[in-house]
Amino acid sequence: MLNKKQIRFCLDTFEEMFPEAECELNHSNPFELLVAVVLSAQATDALVNKVTPGLFEKYKTPEDYISVSLEELQEDIRRIGLYRNKAKNIKKLSQTLVSDFNGEVPPTKKELESLAGVGRKTANVVASVAFGEPAIAVDTHVERVSKRLGICRWKDSVLEVEKTLMRKIPREEWSDTHHRMIFFGRYHCKAQRPNCEECPLLILCREGQKRMKKQNRK
Repeated sequence: MLNKKQIRFCLDTFEEMFPEAECELNHSNPFELLVAVVLSAQATDALVNKVTPGLFEKYKTPEDYISVSLEELQEDIRRIGLYRNKAKNIKKLSQTLVSDFNGEVPPTKKELESLAGVGRKTANVVASVAFGEPAIAVDTHVERVSKRLGICRWKDSVLEVEKTLMRKIPREEWSDTHHRMIFFGRYHCKAQRPNCEECPLLILCREGQKRMKKQNRK
């Protein structure tokens, strides 16, 4: 496991590599962000961004999603995986927004998690990006990077990874670090072919060193 000084080195390196890292889901308000994040579960941001321009042109408010048939909404998001379930959740969460929150997206994680299709990760993203609340949303990239580098343990659950990162990273850096770790995992420390040979963190990454040794033996 990395010590405090090594983690600081990682955080500074993430910042140097991806200083402008931010949410890549296209949106213009909290409601669009909420819908986009729900759609992004087990789907790439790039795919979601291909679907949402037409979707957000057609549906402006929660009421718009409520008034359309489930079948029509399913057809509108058909290109995205799990579209049937996501369509149901979007209609349900829209109904809850209207009935419980005056049609507005609530700002707190607890309230966000009361919405259909919104788990801890989604709530963290929306609270952080839309409302500026410090948060670390653990997606597949954040989890992979955390475990490969040894910030967290391989056996840690997603919740344990989140709690460990919150404990080891200064609170004021949570949101920026979340985006930078996503970029680091998405564009550099990839799942299948991580760029270990050019990685500035290789000197302290056991996983990367193992991969390089294995590669050099071939």
